Amino acid sequence: MLDVREWESELANWLDPFLNALGHKARQRWAGVYIRGLLGRTERKSVQPMAAALTPDDYDQLHNFIASRSWDGARLETILADKADALVGGKGAILVIDDVALPKKGSHSVGVAHQYCGALGKQATCQVVVSLTLARDSVPVPVALRLFLPDDWASNAERCRRAGVPADRLGERTKPQIALDELDRVRAGGMRFDMVVADAGYGDGAAFRKGLSVRGLTWAVGIQCTQSVYHTAVTVTWPVAPVGRPRKHAVASEKPVAAAAMLETATWQRLTWRTGTKGPLSAEFAAVRVRVAEGPPQSNRTPLPGDETWLIGERRSTGERKYYLSNLPPDTPLRTLAARIKARWVCEQDHQQMKEELGLDHFEGRSWHGLHHHLLLAMITLAFLQNLRLTSAPERGKNHRRRQRTAPSADVARHSPSHSRADPHLRAAPMSLLSVLACPAQAPVELPK
Repeated sequence: MLDVREWESELANWLDPFLNALGHKARQRWAGVYIRGLLGRTERKSVQPMAAALTPDDYDQLHNFIASRSWDGARLETILADKADALVGGKGAILVIDDVALPKKGSHSVGVAHQYCGALGKQATCQVVVSLTLARDSVPVPVALRLFLPDDWASNAERCRRAGVPADRLGERTKPQIALDELDRVRAGGMRFDMVVADAGYGDGAAFRKGLSVRGLTWAVGIQCTQSVYHTAVTVTWPVAPVGRPRKHAVASEKPVAAAAMLETATWQRLTWRTGTKGPLSAEFAAVRVRVAEGPPQSNRTPLPGDETWLIGERRSTGERKYYLSNLPPDTPLRTLAARIKARWVCEQDHQQMKEELGLDHFEGRSWHGLHHHLLLAMITLAFLQNLRLTSAPERGKNHRRRQRTAPSADVARHSPSHSRADPHLRAAPMSLLSVLACPAQAPVELPK
């Protein structure tokens, strides 16, 4: 078990490149204080209780640091992406695209609106943040959290100006568009992964799926049961008009059907994809090759067939059914398809831990900069804990270092995924380390000067 001096040394080493990127000595000091506050024992991880616990006479300075427009988190995000890639990137890694809801009262906090709140499972007043998480096995490392602006914010430039929304973030941008922009950012920095996974909130959109394919990425996404698909044998023809002008629209040889109907006659197989806290997790799965109705419209406005993909169905013991699409190769086994579509769960663990242990949803400010600074420092803190988690696994260190030395520098997102079992030493929740970090001090803890 780490004592206070050891984890302080580990934290100082971890933060060194981030603090250097901040430049200004005062910012370096307050960034260190804020992260120690997130790791601390206070029930609320907002500015006032953290300041009261660590620097009771300097509340205003800590508040000014986190809310300031004078520093940009872009350089820190780049460093975080590099560190995440070093921890879990490369062959076998996945990038999970999702969003996280932050319940919020009032109407003045940036992006707050009455919208679907996943944390509550219903429509509620909240902020919604698009998230990207790099993961390997059961180890997630957050790499992007970006606020989504609902219509009543995006269409009100003055309201956005008062909340400090940067000029390049103004206007209507959907969550899938934000996700693709963030994906481009982390890939431009060299982040390596095999596959992108996302839920139906993103996978329902043909533009999002095409965006991933155009980027040469392998993906698996959720869809609604009503998604229209064709059999792979469908053909497209251009009817010849007997008189008059040529036809403007091609015609498919069959009508599309809903995804649920396509799988009604498929062969279903019970599979177990991992072991949870209450035992093996299993469900029935079926998969068929289809062509999704996402091409140009026919004369009756029904989309023509697009590229061939996998349609996967899941039947849970509760009776609930889920549907997915994936562009994995045609010879991919059903077990592999099931494992890939279920890999998304790791980001839910990531969000829950950042909320419960690091106060992701505790920020009480109203501004764009303040919120994103808080989100960024929470991501850096969780990445530090994951670093401790990985380096504390006794059998992992040597193999992990070897993988980082031999990992290919090319974009491995184009390669097929590996199917190795999860490392059993990585299954313990990373937040258990907080019991060490937040224990009564065995030695004085020095705050940065």
